[in-house]
Amino acid sequence: MIDVRLKLQYSGFALDVDLHLPGRGVTALYGHSGSGKTTCLRCIAGLEKAEQGFIKVNNEVWQDSQQKLFVPPHKRALGYVFQEASLFPHLSVLANLQFGLKRIAKPQRRVDMAHATELLGIGHLLERHPHNLSGGERQRIGIARALLTSPRLLLMDEPLAALDSQRKNEILPYLQRLHDELDIPVLYVSHSQDEVARLADHIVLLSDGQALASGPIGETLARLDLPLALGDDAGVVIEGRVSDYDASYQLLTLELPGASATTGALSMRVAHSPLAIGHALRCKVQARDVSLSQQASEHSSILNRLPVTVISEMPADNTAHVLIKLDAGGTPLLARITRYSRDQLNIHPGQLLWAQIKAVAVLA
Repeated sequence: MIDVRLKLQYSGFALDVDLHLPGRGVTALYGHSGSGKTTCLRCIAGLEKAEQGFIKVNNEVWQDSQQKLFVPPHKRALGYVFQEASLFPHLSVLANLQFGLKRIAKPQRRVDMAHATELLGIGHLLERHPHNLSGGERQRIGIARALLTSPRLLLMDEPLAALDSQRKNEILPYLQRLHDELDIPVLYVSHSQDEVARLADHIVLLSDGQALASGPIGETLARLDLPLALGDDAGVVIEGRVSDYDASYQLLTLELPGASATTGALSMRVAHSPLAIGHALRCKVQARDVSLSQQASEHSSILNRLPVTVISEMPADNTAHVLIKLDAGGTPLLARITRYSRDQLNIHPGQLLWAQIKAVAVLA
């Protein structure tokens, strides 16, 4: 477990959080600019000192203000990845990586050079210098250098914020590999909900220096009482397993964890490259891409039709829209529809409907 209790006062801003986070996987600190994400991360790293603070990472205490304990940053077993990679320009990629590796005595090394370079796909870059690298390549090397310090905790402060969309898409698969293959907990700061949905297992929603919510990604994104549901990128995360692949149409079939009393096992089809049968895949379904119907139409270009139960409703940020929370055999969904459509369908809690989702709209 990671326990973080912080109180910090600046002119015009106060951070006051009490967090109990998983000691494994990726936890996202999510919120608008100025919400306290980076300040929280810097306190955990020891780069800033909270007047009142308690920080414990998997049974190792890094700060306890009541006991007047404060472990300096260089003695905290962590890796820190900033928005910019900040590589040493006069050193080769290999020498930059060796700088991180040399900080750790050989008996304490948990990640070696070969593993880090293979994991981040940078073996062919070792002889280059930073000025000959793309932004995505520099950031992958910065992540590898942080990993080579064999951290007990990896802190990532908006590592994709300085990259264009092409470079982000280049680096995201490597971040997913870190999630899948390394047993190092990650605290990941971001203001991109799609990024968080793709990477995080747990999410902390910060606003004005306070935590509005903290919980598993699937449950928290589906909560209608949080600002997360109001934005245009609102949606839910669904995790399923590949049960079939249609090579001629490049469509995966994902078996979902829930089941329906009406149809039995639930599944979705997703436009995707081939994956092995049984492979776990995470998808984000945007609320704006979910339509509702009283019948399951077989004659439609929309491939995914899931039987759902209406749970609740709330107004959206657009007064012409409403948000509908749905249950698909235990898997939560959100639908953003017009008030007109709600009234035409007479939508109410407990109602049985069909949720329709385009295969091309699912973000996998």
